[in-house]
Amino acid sequence: MSKVLMLAPEKCTNCRTCELACSFQHEKQFNPTQSRVSVLSWESAGIAVPIMCLQCDNAACAKVCPVGAITRNEETGAMVINQMKCIKCKMCINACPFGCTGYDSLTRTIIKCDLCSGDPQCAKNCASGAITFRDGNTANLGKKKVIASKFMKIFGEVN
Repeated sequence: MSKVLMLAPEKCTNCRTCELACSFQHEKQFNPTQSRVSVLSWESAGIAVPIMCLQCDNAACAKVCPVGAITRNEETGAMVINQMKCIKCKMCINACPFGCTGYDSLTRTIIKCDLCSGDPQCAKNCASGAITFRDGNTANLGKKKVIASKFMKIFGEVN
């Protein structure tokens, strides 16, 4: 079974190192706007939550792509974008229920987490352990569902 990113928002310190590691890995510069992970924080509540692509089994981004530019990398399990096929229609951005697909106006490309080809730098550089990369066994997938439900409660309270 492939590995999955696990999020533990209660451990996030809002250091944003994950954003810097991601942008450096992909763009060779420390620019959070070019990161595939975003840390959302609510200072009044003291909450910070790393948000990234969950590599959905039934990925809405891939379903709506009119040219089939988004496919699953069978080796890593990541949904990846073939930039040569992509027509930048941005339908995938609208389709993602978590807002984890974006458009980089500097490079004029659609961006989303590709698990760094199986070695996600966000997890590797997360000192607090808020982001980890683990085997996708049943226990971890169960934990992901619990975390997802916590996110929904948090987002419900913020809105």
